[in-house]
Amino acid sequence: QVQLVESGGGLVQAGGSLRLSCAASGRTFSSYVMGWFRQAPGKEREFVAAISQTIGRTVYADSVKGRFTISRDNARNTGYLQMNSLKPEDTAVYYCAAGSTIASLRDAYSYWGQGTQVTVSS
Repeated sequence: QVQLVESGGGLVQAGGSLRLSCAASGRTFSSYVMGWFRQAPGKEREFVAAISQTIGRTVYADSVKGRFTISRDNARNTGYLQMNSLKPEDTAVYYCAAGSTIASLRDAYSYWGQGTQVTVSS
């Protein structure tokens, strides 16, 4: 089992940047795929990005491609989501997740953090 805690959310103006962190504890972080999802009010939780365990293969949702970068530091048991050129439509609660398969499906992830709020003002 792995526990995940997100941090780094906040309020930012459109065009600004934020970096989210996901601190993992418990079982070996490097054995899990790490993903980021987000959920806006009244909407389904949607996939943002994912990164493989060690070789760093990444996948992104089309809506964030070119603006967001997912990364991880297995030595620090921490994952990151660098978000640049933020838009008001990026406003959501952002969740990190851990799973065994790099995928955009929620069901592929077994462990979830509690979420961190990101608000982008226009």
